[in-house]
Amino acid sequence: MLNKNYSRRKFIRNLGLGAVALNLPRLPLFASESTRRPNIIFILADDLGWAELGCYSNTFNETPNLDRLGKQGMRFTDAYAAAPVCSPYRAALMTGQYPARVGITDYLRPNDKNHLSTQHVTLAEVLKNAGYTTGIIGKWHLTGYANHGAEEFPPAMHGFDETIVSENRGIGGGRYFHPYHFNREIQKRLPGKEYLVDRCNMEAVEFIERHKDGPFFLYLSHYAVHTRLNGKPELVAKFEKKPGAGKGPKARRNNPHLAAQLKSIDEGVGMIVKKLDELDLRDETVLVFSGDNGGEDRVTSNAPLRAGKSTLYEGGIRIPLIVRYPKIVPAGTVCKTPTSNIDLYPTLCQFASVRPDSKQHIDGVSLFPVLKNPRAQLKRGTLYWHYPLSKPHFLGGHSSGAVRKGDWKFVEYFDADRKELYNLADDISEKNNLAGKNPEKVTELRGLLKAWRKDVGAKIPSGQSG
Repeated sequence: MLNKNYSRRKFIRNLGLGAVALNLPRLPLFASESTRRPNIIFILADDLGWAELGCYSNTFNETPNLDRLGKQGMRFTDAYAAAPVCSPYRAALMTGQYPARVGITDYLRPNDKNHLSTQHVTLAEVLKNAGYTTGIIGKWHLTGYANHGAEEFPPAMHGFDETIVSENRGIGGGRYFHPYHFNREIQKRLPGKEYLVDRCNMEAVEFIERHKDGPFFLYLSHYAVHTRLNGKPELVAKFEKKPGAGKGPKARRNNPHLAAQLKSIDEGVGMIVKKLDELDLRDETVLVFSGDNGGEDRVTSNAPLRAGKSTLYEGGIRIPLIVRYPKIVPAGTVCKTPTSNIDLYPTLCQFASVRPDSKQHIDGVSLFPVLKNPRAQLKRGTLYWHYPLSKPHFLGGHSSGAVRKGDWKFVEYFDADRKELYNLADDISEKNNLAGKNPEKVTELRGLLKAWRKDVGAKIPSGQSG
């Protein structure tokens, strides 16, 4: 749909996008309008664990199209979400800022007064102002909803020209077959029992066809594989018969559903790649795939990583990331440099040869150096997390903060006297707490974390300490 809610004040402000950006290397701007900027497609899977794809060594799930995408581009082994739950990840993606700086550090409830402020110049706005047609298909989750009594700030207020199959009420517990619980106004378009992932995939292919003359920015934000777990029955049955679903009743019950949902997402990736090839747009399109946080460990296992969604252990924040752009990214490469989704904003801006608003602070750094050469160094060696909770998350996460510098990772609980230090090179599963043996490293990393919290304005809940 058209952006009818985009304010005149914000439009005027964004006409003056600045020429200076933070953390962006000098980048060549296009010399003339005859030079086409690349299309950008960002595909996001919800609650997809780091180890769920075949190209990340999963032997049960079937992801041939994503595995092929990894071989055609670059796969990141140490990519992170800026938070262990969904809304903060999405806020970081749209702004290039740490969630603590944005002010969204937990998932937003349907009646939440908090939202992504229109004072931020989002990735969609920057690209729109550079001549891109912008569209979101699927989950937004950066606002409360009018249907729940909240003031609503939909994608149209943040730079998206088209908003398709997106929510206007609470998402949790929503089934993935039409009619959709999260938006009862969506009309059925597919024959038979319409499945949500299939619908989003179809809409993505049609968006590409509509805007093939480009440039376009498509944010395909799947609701799957988030619980509620309900894949297409025929795919669930297929995986229920497949050996290797896991040990115990939980794994045998849940993994076939997760595998079925992921199979449908993978089929959509294949459809998108096929459409780009048909339109001769493969070399003109940046294609990115990732997840928004780790998988729920009550649903699946994130092994060899510890724990899952809602925690700052690796199982909650390490995510898959694949980038394909034949003109720059060498095929079949693997990058081990730690990255965060705050880096995607400046990276995609550099792909488009545009600069963020000079008034907007950018915490992320462009990944261009490592995308061209996976052994290159980034102008940053430390990553931070801030996850303040007034009470423990229902999935088990605690109010806490974390920092990674090199191979060392420090986790600090705000709601308990608990400090943990791990060397991820030797202990990716975070089983061996080295804090007692390395007090100097604890002091160093805790000091960095405290200074960073002051810089971004991160708040610790009352009655807790850090």
